[in-house]
Amino acid sequence: MSTNKTDRFLYRNGLSVVFVSLFFVALVAQALFGWKQHNQELEELGGTALSLGQYLTSGHFFSATFENFQSEFLQMAMYVVLTISLRQIGSAESKDLVKQEEVDREPDPRKEDAPGPVKRGGWRLRLYAHSLSIAFILLFLVSWVGHLYGSFTDFNDQQMLHGKPQESLAEFLAEPEFWFETFQNWQSEFLSVASIVILSIFLRQKGSPESKPVDAAHMETGK
Repeated sequence: MSTNKTDRFLYRNGLSVVFVSLFFVALVAQALFGWKQHNQELEELGGTALSLGQYLTSGHFFSATFENFQSEFLQMAMYVVLTISLRQIGSAESKDLVKQEEVDREPDPRKEDAPGPVKRGGWRLRLYAHSLSIAFILLFLVSWVGHLYGSFTDFNDQQMLHGKPQESLAEFLAEPEFWFETFQNWQSEFLSVASIVILSIFLRQKGSPESKPVDAAHMETGK
Protein backbone atom coordinates (compact mmCIF):
# COMPACT_ATOMS: atom_id res chain seq x y z
CA MET A 1 0.00 0.00 0.00
CA SER A 2 1.34 3.43 -0.96
CA THR A 3 2.28 5.78 1.86
CA ASN A 4 2.25 8.83 -0.42
CA LYS A 5 -0.41 11.18 0.99
CA THR A 6 -1.28 12.40 -2.51
CA ASP A 7 -2.66 8.91 -3.23
CA ARG A 8 -5.11 9.06 -0.34
CA PHE A 9 -8.74 9.75 -1.25
CA LEU A 10 -9.37 12.26 1.55
CA TYR A 11 -6.20 14.20 0.79
CA ARG A 12 -7.09 14.42 -2.90
CA ASN A 13 -10.76 15.29 -2.28
CA GLY A 14 -10.70 16.89 1.16
CA LEU A 15 -12.17 20.24 0.14
CA SER A 16 -15.26 18.78 -1.54
CA VAL A 17 -15.74 16.10 1.16
CA VAL A 18 -15.68 18.68 3.97
CA PHE A 19 -18.04 21.12 2.26
CA VAL A 20 -20.51 18.44 1.12
CA SER A 21 -20.50 16.98 4.65
CA LEU A 22 -21.08 20.41 6.20
CA PHE A 23 -23.89 21.01 3.71
CA PHE A 24 -25.74 17.83 4.71
CA VAL A 25 -25.23 18.48 8.42
CA ALA A 26 -26.60 22.02 8.04
CA LEU A 27 -29.50 20.83 5.84
CA VAL A 28 -30.54 18.19 8.38
CA ALA A 29 -30.33 20.74 11.20
CA GLN A 30 -32.36 23.24 9.17
CA ALA A 31 -35.02 20.60 8.46
CA LEU A 32 -35.32 19.56 12.11
CA PHE A 33 -35.47 23.06 13.57
CA GLY A 34 -37.67 24.32 10.73
CA TRP A 35 -40.05 21.41 11.34
CA LYS A 36 -40.34 22.28 15.04
CA GLN A 37 -40.77 25.98 14.36
CA HIS A 38 -43.39 25.43 11.67
CA ASN A 39 -45.38 23.07 13.90
CA GLN A 40 -45.35 25.66 16.67
CA GLU A 41 -46.77 28.21 14.23
CA LEU A 42 -49.43 25.74 13.05
CA GLU A 43 -50.51 24.93 16.60
CA GLU A 44 -50.74 28.63 17.50
CA LEU A 45 -53.06 29.13 14.51
CA GLY A 46 -55.16 26.07 15.30
CA GLY A 47 -53.70 23.91 12.55
CA THR A 48 -52.55 20.29 12.65
CA ALA A 49 -48.90 19.52 13.30
CA LEU A 50 -46.99 17.87 10.44
CA SER A 51 -44.87 14.75 10.56
CA LEU A 52 -41.24 15.22 9.51
CA GLY A 53 -41.99 13.52 6.19
CA GLN A 54 -44.91 15.87 5.54
CA TYR A 55 -42.79 18.86 6.46
CA LEU A 56 -40.07 17.89 3.96
CA THR A 57 -42.65 18.22 1.14
CA SER A 58 -44.23 21.40 2.52
CA GLY A 59 -44.01 24.87 1.02
CA HIS A 60 -42.31 26.11 4.19
CA PHE A 61 -39.35 23.73 3.74
CA PHE A 62 -39.13 24.26 -0.03
CA SER A 63 -39.21 28.03 0.35
CA ALA A 64 -36.56 28.18 3.06
CA THR A 65 -34.26 25.74 1.26
CA PHE A 66 -34.46 26.99 -2.32
CA GLU A 67 -34.48 30.62 -1.21
CA ASN A 68 -30.86 30.12 -0.17
CA PHE A 69 -29.92 27.83 -3.05
CA GLN A 70 -31.00 30.25 -5.75
CA SER A 71 -29.05 33.18 -4.32
CA GLU A 72 -25.88 31.09 -4.02
CA PHE A 73 -26.12 29.79 -7.58
CA LEU A 74 -26.86 33.30 -8.86
CA GLN A 75 -23.75 34.52 -7.08
CA MET A 76 -21.56 31.84 -8.64
CA ALA A 77 -23.09 32.25 -12.12
CA MET A 78 -22.49 36.00 -12.11
CA TYR A 79 -19.01 35.58 -10.65
CA VAL A 80 -17.99 33.09 -13.34
CA VAL A 81 -19.44 35.19 -16.18
CA LEU A 82 -18.42 38.69 -15.03
CA THR A 83 -14.80 37.75 -14.28
CA ILE A 84 -14.37 36.86 -17.98
CA SER A 85 -14.30 40.51 -19.01
CA LEU A 86 -14.31 42.69 -15.87
CA ARG A 87 -11.14 43.52 -13.93
CA GLN A 88 -10.25 44.86 -10.48
CA ILE A 89 -6.75 46.19 -10.08
CA GLY A 90 -4.92 44.55 -7.17
CA SER A 91 -7.53 41.86 -6.52
CA ALA A 92 -6.57 38.19 -6.23
CA GLU A 93 -9.95 37.39 -7.82
CA SER A 94 -9.29 39.32 -11.04
CA LYS A 95 -7.44 38.42 -14.22
CA ASP A 96 -4.38 40.51 -15.09
CA LEU A 97 -5.13 43.94 -16.53
CA VAL A 98 -2.88 43.45 -19.57
CA LYS A 99 -1.47 39.99 -20.20
CA GLN A 100 -3.51 37.05 -21.45
CA GLU A 101 -4.32 34.44 -18.80
CA GLU A 102 -4.00 30.68 -19.17
CA VAL A 103 -7.81 30.37 -19.07
CA ASP A 104 -8.08 32.56 -22.19
CA ARG A 105 -5.99 30.37 -24.50
CA GLU A 106 -7.63 28.25 -27.18
CA PRO A 107 -8.14 24.59 -26.19
CA ASP A 108 -5.69 22.10 -27.70
CA PRO A 109 -7.39 18.84 -28.82
CA ARG A 110 -3.95 17.22 -29.21
CA LYS A 111 -3.37 17.16 -25.45
CA GLU A 112 -3.34 13.55 -24.32
CA ASP A 113 -5.42 14.17 -21.19
CA ALA A 114 -7.80 16.73 -22.75
CA PRO A 115 -11.50 16.13 -21.89
CA GLY A 116 -13.57 14.23 -24.45
CA PRO A 117 -15.51 17.26 -25.81
CA VAL A 118 -12.21 19.07 -26.49
CA LYS A 119 -10.93 16.16 -28.58
CA ARG A 120 -14.22 15.83 -30.49
CA GLY A 121 -14.47 19.54 -31.27
CA GLY A 122 -17.45 21.17 -32.98
CA TRP A 123 -20.61 21.92 -31.01
CA ARG A 124 -19.48 19.69 -28.17
CA LEU A 125 -16.40 21.83 -27.64
CA ARG A 126 -18.38 25.09 -27.91
CA LEU A 127 -20.85 23.85 -25.31
CA TYR A 128 -18.13 22.49 -23.02
CA ALA A 129 -16.21 25.78 -23.22
CA HIS A 130 -19.15 27.47 -21.45
CA SER A 131 -20.40 24.50 -19.43
CA LEU A 132 -19.54 25.93 -16.00
CA SER A 133 -21.58 29.11 -16.44
CA ILE A 134 -24.41 27.15 -18.11
CA ALA A 135 -24.54 24.73 -15.17
CA PHE A 136 -24.73 27.53 -12.60
CA ILE A 137 -27.39 29.41 -14.58
CA LEU A 138 -29.53 26.26 -14.85
CA LEU A 139 -29.07 25.52 -11.13
CA PHE A 140 -30.12 29.09 -10.36
CA LEU A 141 -33.25 28.85 -12.52
CA VAL A 142 -34.28 25.49 -11.02
CA SER A 143 -33.70 26.83 -7.49
CA TRP A 144 -35.61 30.03 -8.26
CA VAL A 145 -38.59 27.99 -9.43
CA GLY A 146 -38.30 25.81 -6.30
CA HIS A 147 -38.29 28.94 -4.12
CA LEU A 148 -41.29 30.36 -5.98
CA TYR A 149 -43.22 27.09 -5.61
CA GLY A 150 -42.41 26.83 -1.90
CA SER A 151 -43.24 30.45 -1.12
CA PHE A 152 -46.47 30.31 -3.14
CA THR A 153 -47.60 27.10 -1.42
CA ASP A 154 -46.65 28.32 2.05
CA PHE A 155 -48.36 31.66 1.46
CA ASN A 156 -51.64 29.98 0.55
CA ASP A 157 -51.33 27.61 3.52
CA GLN A 158 -51.01 30.67 5.75
CA GLN A 159 -53.96 32.32 4.02
CA MET A 160 -56.10 29.27 4.72
CA LEU A 161 -55.08 29.15 8.40
CA HIS A 162 -56.01 32.81 8.77
CA GLY A 163 -59.38 32.26 7.07
CA LYS A 164 -58.43 34.30 4.00
CA PRO A 165 -58.94 33.37 0.33
CA GLN A 166 -56.12 31.68 -1.53
CA GLU A 167 -54.40 33.55 -4.35
CA SER A 168 -53.39 32.56 -7.86
CA LEU A 169 -49.73 32.50 -8.84
CA ALA A 170 -50.11 35.79 -10.73
CA GLU A 171 -51.69 37.43 -7.67
CA PHE A 172 -48.95 36.04 -5.43
CA LEU A 173 -46.22 37.50 -7.67
CA ALA A 174 -47.77 40.92 -7.05
CA GLU A 175 -47.29 40.44 -3.30
CA PRO A 176 -44.10 41.89 -1.74
CA GLU A 177 -43.25 38.79 0.34
CA PHE A 178 -41.64 36.67 -2.39
CA TRP A 179 -39.60 39.56 -3.76
CA PHE A 180 -38.53 40.59 -0.26
CA GLU A 181 -37.24 37.06 0.35
CA THR A 182 -35.50 37.07 -3.03
CA PHE A 183 -33.71 40.41 -2.80
CA GLN A 184 -32.67 40.04 0.83
CA ASN A 185 -30.68 36.98 -0.26
CA TRP A 186 -29.34 38.46 -3.47
CA GLN A 187 -27.95 41.57 -1.79
CA SER A 188 -26.01 39.47 0.73
CA GLU A 189 -24.45 37.40 -2.07
CA PHE A 190 -23.41 40.49 -4.03
CA LEU A 191 -21.88 41.92 -0.85
CA SER A 192 -19.90 38.74 -0.15
CA VAL A 193 -18.41 38.70 -3.67
CA ALA A 194 -17.57 42.41 -3.49
CA SER A 195 -15.90 41.74 -0.12
CA ILE A 196 -13.52 39.03 -1.39
CA VAL A 197 -12.75 41.06 -4.53
CA ILE A 198 -11.89 44.23 -2.59
CA LEU A 199 -10.40 42.81 0.62
CA SER A 200 -8.01 40.55 -1.32
CA ILE A 201 -6.38 43.72 -2.68
CA PHE A 202 -4.99 44.65 0.74
CA LEU A 203 -5.31 41.56 2.95
CA ARG A 204 -3.57 38.17 2.71
CA GLN A 205 -4.02 34.60 3.90
CA LYS A 206 -0.87 32.51 3.65
CA GLY A 207 -1.55 29.17 1.99
CA SER A 208 -4.95 30.05 0.50
CA PRO A 209 -5.40 30.03 -3.30
CA GLU A 210 -7.94 32.83 -2.83
CA SER A 211 -5.17 35.17 -1.65
CA LYS A 212 -2.17 36.73 -3.32
CA PRO A 213 1.28 35.81 -1.92
CA VAL A 214 1.87 37.57 1.41
CA ASP A 215 4.68 39.68 -0.05
CA ALA A 216 2.76 40.71 -3.19
CA ALA A 217 2.22 44.41 -3.80
CA HIS A 218 -1.27 45.73 -3.17
CA MET A 219 -1.70 46.77 -6.81
CA GLU A 220 -0.46 43.44 -8.17
CA THR A 221 -3.50 41.91 -9.88
CA GLY A 222 -4.28 38.19 -9.82
CA LYS A 223 -2.72 35.42 -7.78
